[in-house]
Amino acid sequence: MPEKRAARLSPDERRAQLVTIGVDMLSDRSLDELSTDDVARRAGISRGLLFHYFDSKRDFYRSMVQRECDDFAAAMEPDPSLEPVAWLRSFIACFTAYVTEHRRVYLALVRGAAGSHPAVEDIVESTRTLVARRVVEGQRRLGMPDSPRLPVAARAWMAFAEEAVTNWPLDEPDALDALGAFLESGFVALLGTLDRPVALPG
Repeated sequence: MPEKRAARLSPDERRAQLVTIGVDMLSDRSLDELSTDDVARRAGISRGLLFHYFDSKRDFYRSMVQRECDDFAAAMEPDPSLEPVAWLRSFIACFTAYVTEHRRVYLALVRGAAGSHPAVEDIVESTRTLVARRVVEGQRRLGMPDSPRLPVAARAWMAFAEEAVTNWPLDEPDALDALGAFLESGFVALLGTLDRPVALPG
């Protein structure tokens, strides 16, 4: 059977198509396992032509991760006009929706081994820093006390939230509402008592 001919696209359209194909393929493989031959084949072009649009495999990796991280960061931006509690709930709902809808790719790119991959580590860390700043913004919008421990607590909440969202049983009734409430209570517990640690009774 003759190979499917690639549709004629502009350079920007072709780059976007190749990045989308690469990100989609990360739903069942790691960044290191991603084959540019397979990406090119799915796009109906040669591997050599893929490198007409990207300077190197590293450049292709970075383009994929940057696109996904940009989408993730954009999804974590609630309406600034919201009242503090509504802002926080919107932030948590956006985080939950994005990760549950893109769970496998999120695990592969943002949370998984790609986060320490030398080609993309700076992109992932920059995105984590941006999301951590939004966690801090939520804490301050709620009028919770400032503390030198706040940056650490923000990262701790992010790790807690990632673990919860990526493992929460979504087939239960009202699963997303229960998950949102769980993340909200964790936010208050981790970020609302930084200078007033809660001691166990006894």
